[in-house]
Amino acid sequence: MKVLLADDSCLILERLQEMIQKVKHVEIAGSFTNGTDTLSALIKLKPDLAIVDLKMPGLSGLQVLNAIRNENKILKFIILTFCSSDYYQVLAMQSGADYFFSKVDDFDKVSLVIEEMVAKEDEFIN
Repeated sequence: MKVLLADDSCLILERLQEMIQKVKHVEIAGSFTNGTDTLSALIKLKPDLAIVDLKMPGLSGLQVLNAIRNENKILKFIILTFCSSDYYQVLAMQSGADYFFSKVDDFDKVSLVIEEMVAKEDEFIN
């Protein structure tokens, strides 16, 4: 499974990379620090999962999500943010996010979701 990461914080990207590298059968397709490069990479690299910060330079995570949903309906999309208000969660889910996680409260849930996705992929293959 290919995962694309996008966050304007290098520390968050490093933490995500460390977490994801521990999960078997997962490859990091790329890491990006702004929304414009993220959108281009999503179109070009066609990952299975995108983990994207809500607020980034260039395009926001929601703008990236809205744009990519026109191109790719099957991509799984996680919004990961410090702005975890209900308002943003509703916007993200209405825009087609599969998950909306707080960087403060839910960070570890990201690896659980990835492990579940890999397990489902393995079930499908077998």
